[in-house]
Amino acid sequence: MKIQVRFFASLREALGSVEEVELPEGSTLGDLRDILLARGGRYPVVLARDRAVRCALNHVLLDESTVIDAGAEVAFFPPVTGG
Repeated sequence: MKIQVRFFASLREALGSVEEVELPEGSTLGDLRDILLARGGRYPVVLARDRAVRCALNHVLLDESTVIDAGAEVAFFPPVTGG
């Protein structure tokens, strides 16, 4: 299934603003983060498990155990962002 992933604030500066990602059905937000971490490059630094990173699914803050549906939008951002 395809989803759209957006990055905000300092994460966007490091990774870009948006990308499309292909995931297996039944993937969770945590699975997505692991898939991105496995890409290497800047991902393991920016999305490292020891870094505080929030995630939202379709504009709702949720924990990493949440299952993602096809066509969803997932956003990653630091815990505090300016506006």
